Amino acid sequence: MWLTNARIFIDGARFIRGSLRIENGRFAEIREAAGSAEAAEVARSQDSTEEVRDLHGLTLLPGLIDIHTHGNTGEDFSDGEEEGLRKMARYLLQNGITSFAPASMTLPEEVLAKAYRCARAVHDAPKEGEASLIGINMEGPFFSEKKKGAQNAAFLKDPDIGMFTRLNEAAGGLIRLADLAPELPGAVEYTKAVSKVCTVSVAHTDAGYEDARAVYEAGATHLTHLFNAMPPLHHRAPGVIGAAAERENVYAELICDGMHVHESAVRLAFKLFPGRICLISDALRCTGMPDGKYLFGGQDIWLAGGIGRLADGTIAGSVSNLRQCLQKAVSFGIPEEEAVRAATFNPAHQAGCADETGSVSAGKRADLILCDERYELREVWKDGRWVL
Repeated sequence: MWLTNARIFIDGARFIRGSLRIENGRFAEIREAAGSAEAAEVARSQDSTEEVRDLHGLTLLPGLIDIHTHGNTGEDFSDGEEEGLRKMARYLLQNGITSFAPASMTLPEEVLAKAYRCARAVHDAPKEGEASLIGINMEGPFFSEKKKGAQNAAFLKDPDIGMFTRLNEAAGGLIRLADLAPELPGAVEYTKAVSKVCTVSVAHTDAGYEDARAVYEAGATHLTHLFNAMPPLHHRAPGVIGAAAERENVYAELICDGMHVHESAVRLAFKLFPGRICLISDALRCTGMPDGKYLFGGQDIWLAGGIGRLADGTIAGSVSNLRQCLQKAVSFGIPEEEAVRAATFNPAHQAGCADETGSVSAGKRADLILCDERYELREVWKDGRWVL
């Protein structure tokens, strides 16, 4: 079928006015046109028997991709419950997030192994109405106690290649991102080994510039939730932020919920990492839920006023979904092209699936969303079929 007269974000780079054709669940052809009448005529001229739908100028984006989300609707990936993970996937799809990599927490190996086996089951047997599980974000347990944030200090460990290997085997090779603090013993050796398997990210760290530079030179190419759980950028102590920003192959996650990072720092982030920001939600199980007490990584958190905190006041993850974070980024003055790329192509790239999804490009999976000028969600399509 043809979708015509749309404002389409193509190839992870730019908007066009035009039409696209979907065939067998894939983007088959994209045509740029000068106006709506021409767009419709281009589509109709291809095959008069094909269905043609006029989108009346709506914005068409690739499906959003969240590579760092813990939970929603009362469920958490680390619970290791298949139905809970599928419930998470249904919520995500209903909100325009068509692919995701659930993030685990700092927990005992046997608890993580159960969750990873669950992810493998969901990945291997996808169901209609669910976002695609494209991998796992292994957030922890190789973190600094000083910057643990909402991670459980009781289960922190030094980097352990054997543990990573065992968990990746349990997951069927699904780990796509693996986090660590560069100052821990064995961090460089771990990075050299694990970066051959997946993306290695710096996270929950008190490292200085030299330790951070060492792991980036060893193969790390990612920075988890920029500005959060790390030392601030200082002109005499640039730390992990300075070490990451000066390397053109390093991407940085950003929680753009309006709570974790000030809007001025959001604008700064896009300048520090031009073309290399990955918007994430870092969403908690209380996303989509009322205020109250919830469990997160074996610790109680309290949701109130749109933010979740530990008993000591430490900010945990967010209660926003990725589309809401995209809206925030645009409202903060981030150019649309940069904001959309940060929620689609960049996360797909870092999760190693950009050949399959993450942009409206011929041959890729036809996951897409339709939005109005305020990025309010109008429709969701998965594998070339209307969902919402």
